[in-house]
Amino acid sequence: MTKYQQYYQDMVDNNWKTFTAFKNLHDRYVKEPEVWHLQFNSEGENILKTIREWERRLCNQTEKGQYSKFSSSLADKFWELVRADYPKIDFVGVKY
Repeated sequence: MTKYQQYYQDMVDNNWKTFTAFKNLHDRYVKEPEVWHLQFNSEGENILKTIREWERRLCNQTEKGQYSKFSSSLADKFWELVRADYPKIDFVGVKY
Protein backbone atom coordinates (compact mmCIF):
# COMPACT_ATOMS: atom_id res chain seq x y z
CA MET A 1 0.00 0.00 0.00
CA THR A 2 1.41 3.38 -0.96
CA LYS A 3 1.72 6.29 1.42
CA TYR A 4 -1.25 8.24 0.05
CA GLN A 5 -3.43 5.12 0.13
CA GLN A 6 -2.42 4.49 3.73
CA TYR A 7 -3.22 8.08 4.72
CA TYR A 8 -6.59 7.84 3.00
CA GLN A 9 -7.39 4.60 4.77
CA ASP A 10 -6.25 6.03 8.12
CA MET A 11 -8.43 9.11 7.57
CA VAL A 12 -11.50 6.99 6.88
CA ASP A 13 -10.77 4.58 9.73
CA ASN A 14 -10.20 7.35 12.28
CA ASN A 15 -13.41 9.14 11.26
CA TRP A 16 -15.53 6.20 10.15
CA LYS A 17 -18.78 7.44 11.70
CA THR A 18 -18.51 10.79 9.98
CA PHE A 19 -17.53 9.32 6.63
CA THR A 20 -20.23 6.64 6.78
CA ALA A 21 -22.89 9.24 7.49
CA PHE A 22 -21.57 11.47 4.71
CA LYS A 23 -21.51 8.55 2.27
CA ASN A 24 -25.22 7.95 2.93
CA LEU A 25 -25.94 11.65 2.44
CA HIS A 26 -23.75 11.75 -0.67
CA ASP A 27 -25.67 8.87 -2.21
CA ARG A 28 -28.99 10.61 -1.50
CA TYR A 29 -27.60 13.83 -2.98
CA VAL A 30 -26.60 12.03 -6.17
CA LYS A 31 -30.19 10.84 -6.63
CA GLU A 32 -31.97 14.06 -5.62
CA PRO A 33 -29.57 17.03 -5.52
CA GLU A 34 -32.28 19.68 -5.27
CA VAL A 35 -33.69 18.07 -2.12
CA TRP A 36 -30.43 17.34 -0.29
CA HIS A 37 -28.16 20.22 -1.36
CA LEU A 38 -28.44 22.27 1.86
CA GLN A 39 -27.57 19.37 4.14
CA PHE A 40 -24.93 18.14 1.68
CA ASN A 41 -23.25 21.54 1.70
CA SER A 42 -23.27 21.94 5.48
CA GLU A 43 -21.97 18.44 6.25
CA GLY A 44 -19.67 18.53 3.25
CA GLU A 45 -17.81 21.51 4.68
CA ASN A 46 -16.86 19.46 7.74
CA ILE A 47 -15.78 16.55 5.58
CA LEU A 48 -13.66 18.83 3.42
CA LYS A 49 -11.92 20.19 6.52
CA THR A 50 -11.05 16.65 7.56
CA ILE A 51 -9.87 15.71 4.07
CA ARG A 52 -7.71 18.83 3.77
CA GLU A 53 -6.18 18.19 7.20
CA TRP A 54 -5.14 14.69 6.17
CA GLU A 55 -3.89 16.01 2.83
CA ARG A 56 -1.68 18.46 4.72
CA ARG A 57 -0.38 15.65 6.91
CA LEU A 58 0.44 13.60 3.84
CA CYS A 59 2.24 16.37 1.98
CA ASN A 60 3.86 18.05 4.98
CA GLN A 61 7.06 16.00 4.99
CA THR A 62 7.60 16.00 1.23
CA GLU A 63 7.32 19.79 0.98
CA LYS A 64 10.24 20.26 3.38
CA GLY A 65 12.78 18.12 1.62
CA GLN A 66 14.20 17.45 -1.78
CA TYR A 67 10.92 15.90 -2.95
CA SER A 68 8.86 19.09 -2.83
CA LYS A 69 8.01 18.86 -6.51
CA PHE A 70 6.24 15.55 -5.84
CA SER A 71 3.87 16.86 -3.17
CA SER A 72 1.35 18.22 -5.67
CA SER A 73 1.14 14.91 -7.53
CA LEU A 74 0.86 13.13 -4.18
CA ALA A 75 -2.05 15.38 -3.24
CA ASP A 76 -3.67 14.73 -6.62
CA LYS A 77 -3.45 10.97 -6.09
CA PHE A 78 -4.94 11.36 -2.62
CA TRP A 79 -7.84 13.37 -4.05
CA GLU A 80 -8.38 10.73 -6.74
CA LEU A 81 -9.13 8.25 -3.95
CA VAL A 82 -11.53 10.73 -2.34
CA ARG A 83 -13.31 11.33 -5.65
CA ALA A 84 -13.53 7.60 -6.31
CA ASP A 85 -15.63 7.17 -3.16
CA TYR A 86 -17.35 10.57 -3.30
CA PRO A 87 -17.69 11.65 -6.96
CA LYS A 88 -19.76 14.73 -6.06
CA ILE A 89 -17.36 16.03 -3.38
CA ASP A 90 -16.45 18.94 -5.66
CA PHE A 91 -20.07 20.10 -5.52
CA VAL A 92 -19.87 20.98 -1.82
CA GLY A 93 -20.69 24.68 -1.54
CA VAL A 94 -22.47 24.92 -4.89
CA LYS A 95 -25.73 26.82 -4.56
CA TYR A 96 -28.88 26.20 -6.55
